[in-house]
Parts: sequence; structure tokens; C-alpha cells
Amino acid sequence: MHALALLAASMTVMGAIMVITRRVAVHAVLYLVVTLLALAAVLVMQGASVAAMLEIIIYAGAIMVLFVFVIMMLNLGQTDSTREKEWLRPRAWLGPGILATIVCAELLYCRRPLSGPAPALAPITAHDVGLSLFGRYVLLVELVSFLLLAGLVSAFYIGRNRMGRH
Repeated sequence: MHALALLAASMTVMGAIMVITRRVAVHAVLYLVVTLLALAAVLVMQGASVAAMLEIIIYAGAIMVLFVFVIMMLNLGQTDSTREKEWLRPRAWLGPGILATIVCAELLYCRRPLSGPAPALAPITAHDVGLSLFGRYVLLVELVSFLLLAGLVSAFYIGRNRMGRH
């Protein structure tokens, strides 16, 4: 299990490096999804299954959809047909596909029961997450939501100005 945690952590770091070094925004988003899934695998292996599911649902799901919408709104330079043809090439999906396959194989392997004694970890429940988010971290949660809203409005404004409309 220790080797799987190290593999998942290395997949997270490798995916994050790929996010930073990609020139095409959609490729960076694909690597970011893989990075978030690998991070969820690390959380599952540490016994924080609720946090892992929140990671997948909120970040890999909702936030990534928001990123794709922002990329679509900005419409940076290429024509739509050229951009779509570039996204459908196998080389655009090869790297994220390989990383996602490794992460999925790790998650499937971790579903099997452990052969040794179970670790003495207390699971994080949904009640604990709710108390944290809407208890002592409520201001931080609200600030993050305002930051995401400001980013979306900024992207819309930048995209509107790039297209020549005021």
C-alpha cells in the first residue's frame, strides 16, 4: 500500500508539472483532471474517502467544467474547427490517458481488502466536513466562492474585449 501511495503522489506531481508546462489550455485542463484524480487516490489510501469524493465531485467535476466554459468563452485565436481537430488528435489525449489509466488501476487495486491488519485511522465523515466548512472555515469558503466568481467575470470581460465588443 505504501508503494501505491508513492505512485499516486508521483502521478499527482507529474500531472501538476504537465499542467504548468502545457501551451494549449485544454491540454492543461486534461492534466489537471488527472492530477485531481491522483490526489483523490492519495486521499482514499489515507482513509479520507469523504474528502476524496468531494475532491472528485467538486474539483474534478464542477470546477473543471467551469474551466472548460471559460476557455470556450475566451476563444483564443484559432478557428473553432481547427481547435476541435487538434483536440481530437490521439497525441492530445495520450499523456492524460496514460496517467488516468495508472490512477484508475491504483484505485481498483485499493478496492481489494488489505491482507494485513487494518490501519488505525478514523474515517472522515460528511458531518465532520460540514462542520469544518460551515463552522470555523465558513469565511474562507465564502472568500473562495467570491474569488471563483471574480475569475469568471474577468474571463468574460477579457473574452468580450478580445472579440472587439465593448
